[in-house]
Amino acid sequence: MSHIEKHKSHRIGWLRAAVLGANDGIVSTASLIIGVAAAATSQNEILLAGVAGLVAGAMSMAAGEYVSVSSQADTEKADLELERRSLKNDLEFEKRELATIYEERGLDSTLARQVAEQLMAHDALGAHARDELGIFERARARPIQAALSSAGTFTIGAALPLLVAWILPGPHLILAVAGACLLFLGVLGGLAARAGGAPVLVGALRVTFWGALAMLATASVGHLFGVTV
Repeated sequence: MSHIEKHKSHRIGWLRAAVLGANDGIVSTASLIIGVAAAATSQNEILLAGVAGLVAGAMSMAAGEYVSVSSQADTEKADLELERRSLKNDLEFEKRELATIYEERGLDSTLARQVAEQLMAHDALGAHARDELGIFERARARPIQAALSSAGTFTIGAALPLLVAWILPGPHLILAVAGACLLFLGVLGGLAARAGGAPVLVGALRVTFWGALAMLATASVGHLFGVTV
């Protein structure tokens, strides 16, 4: 019988950005709506604040992710270029360096040398990128992918509390938005945990707890000051 292992680590790049974007979209927009609604403002003002938060948040997420991941990509590129020059100028030293890494992982010196030579004969830069620098192709920094993923999922997340606020206006708006968003957050946390291979219940509770805390804080501010923000 064949044995197939389905690993999750290849999902790290897009999953992190997607979960962060959706979570921020739900929490920040719901918190904004609840905070403004707690100040006893009109339905139009509540929705306008929510839409403004959606647009500003999506752009902020895209810009923040792009800049952050671009910095990571620049660092990776610089390290790879440094390694490329070192391979060109002193190939023997690089072979010894790679062999030493394999020895530290448990291979005897002879086998470590053979492995280093064979891997470098196949792809010298790739071998050093992976085993010396810890740079894996499937986990490489991709700024555009991260920016689009974060902005898109933020927009989807932010649209959920906005939709609830539009459908259920009036005195029950705060409770409706809060309850619906806690449900959304629980589902998001569970799905993210499942996609990443983590316990579903733990992921759902973790995301829900911090979302509830954020909404409670903004509702308190809106109620305390009682003005439109």
